[in-house]
Amino acid sequence: MLSLVILKEHRMSLFKNIFSKDKKETLDKGLEKSKTSFFGKLGQAVAGKSKVDDEVLDNLEEVLVTSDVGVNTTLKIIERIEERVSRDKYMGTDELNTILREEIAGLLSETNSGEDSEITVPTDKKPYVIMVVGVNGVGKTTTIGKLAHKFKAKGLKVVLGAADTFRAAAIDQLEVWAQRVDVPIIKQKMGSDPASVAFDTLHSAVAEKADVVLVDTAGRLHNKVNLMNELSKVKRVMQKVVPDAPHEVLLVLDGSTGQNAFEQAKQFTKATEVTSLAVTKLDGTAKGGVVIGISDQFQIPVKYIGVGEGIEDLQVFNKYEFVDSFFNL
Repeated sequence: MLSLVILKEHRMSLFKNIFSKDKKETLDKGLEKSKTSFFGKLGQAVAGKSKVDDEVLDNLEEVLVTSDVGVNTTLKIIERIEERVSRDKYMGTDELNTILREEIAGLLSETNSGEDSEITVPTDKKPYVIMVVGVNGVGKTTTIGKLAHKFKAKGLKVVLGAADTFRAAAIDQLEVWAQRVDVPIIKQKMGSDPASVAFDTLHSAVAEKADVVLVDTAGRLHNKVNLMNELSKVKRVMQKVVPDAPHEVLLVLDGSTGQNAFEQAKQFTKATEVTSLAVTKLDGTAKGGVVIGISDQFQIPVKYIGVGEGIEDLQVFNKYEFVDSFFNL
């Protein structure tokens, strides 16, 4: 019994003192709508109940699904709690918050190893090529700009590639970010071949001895065959310059779209080999649970979350801090 108490104390200590105070406050504020909505529903689910029983679990299942955690992930969480109820024989509803916190952190740990899960740029791969994918409107270009800022702040030499050539606005927006962060951008006119832009970007990055390259790609979720062919061509052409490029394929998803974000993840993971996720716009939505479901269902690590408009508000995803903010009343 003593060892179990010590284990619980250790697990709970993982939720403390990882982020700076400012970043933690931003995260807390960014998840406020999601947290308020979730606990409002949870309060109704356990109203008048002192014990976790079948009815409470049924209600909890509905709370998780309607909080955009997703059906498959919800069923996993419910099964884990059922096992604990069966093992412990009695579980009070007052323990539910702590138990949910532990089980969801456990699920996230299976996909996101370690604490912080940001993209690290190895010293033996120059340039390190990150291809960024996602539909229009998810905050893809803004995410690229904020990532460029993060990498430059670490002393890395960054080059941007404007390979989303189907929208003039995408090229213009990326150019604004390049100027703001003060990094070079490689671009062509609207309607140019995206693969050609990617080729020029990598060629320039090699010549300039850049550390990291961020390549924007078209944000159209058109039919899957065309999407696959287009992204495959971009990758193929990049490999003529850097044989193992891209080293990372980052999928940007809009957290405020809830279940639609699941569908986007499904389509893009079929079209290309996505290696990491960034979930944006969590500060303006009550659908923060989508981070839990997408991470679990697709077994792709969430590397960044967007919790505000500021340049520093694209935060490195930390599963312990995320769960702590989500469940901290």
